[in-house]
Amino acid sequence: MMPEKIFVKKSNRKTLSIEIGSDLNLYVKAPLNLSDSEIKKFISSKRTWIEKHMLSMKERQEEAAKNAEPKLTNEDIKALADKALEYIPKRVEYFAKQLGVTYNRITIRNQTTRWGSCSGKKNLNFNCLLMLMPKEMIDYTVVHELCHLKEMNHSKNFYNLVASILPDYKEREKWFKENGNRIMMRMKK
Repeated sequence: MMPEKIFVKKSNRKTLSIEIGSDLNLYVKAPLNLSDSEIKKFISSKRTWIEKHMLSMKERQEEAAKNAEPKLTNEDIKALADKALEYIPKRVEYFAKQLGVTYNRITIRNQTTRWGSCSGKKNLNFNCLLMLMPKEMIDYTVVHELCHLKEMNHSKNFYNLVASILPDYKEREKWFKENGNRIMMRMKK
């Protein structure tokens, strides 16, 4: 199973990355100077990985749909965002001190594909749906994004940094894989 659509975004980056969105499309991030043929070759070399993860995501979505909770209203989303604006910056400040990192702006969003992100400008974004999760999962997301301020990748060094703050991070990642889609589905239209 390959995605119906492939979206390529070129930017001032050094590496290629691929991500399967919750819409089951493939999102490719590529350096500006990489040709379309090189990008196609990279995608082709990752075909097995893509198919495996597409199938896994589709199965998780189908399972989540079976156990679907009610969709969130605009009022629900606003309440979650307000709660997140109150809670998440305090956790960011707490863990930033432990990691010895500084950041710029914190933004709370109502996203349908990401729990958090960190930009090259040291801006942090968090999904308001985090407020529907146990506090340990919010902390994991905060630590994960703060670690990107030191390691803008998912290398061994990155995960060693995460583990230095949250030695049980693998269990937290497992929780996200098992429960994240169910929560994210509440945002979908």
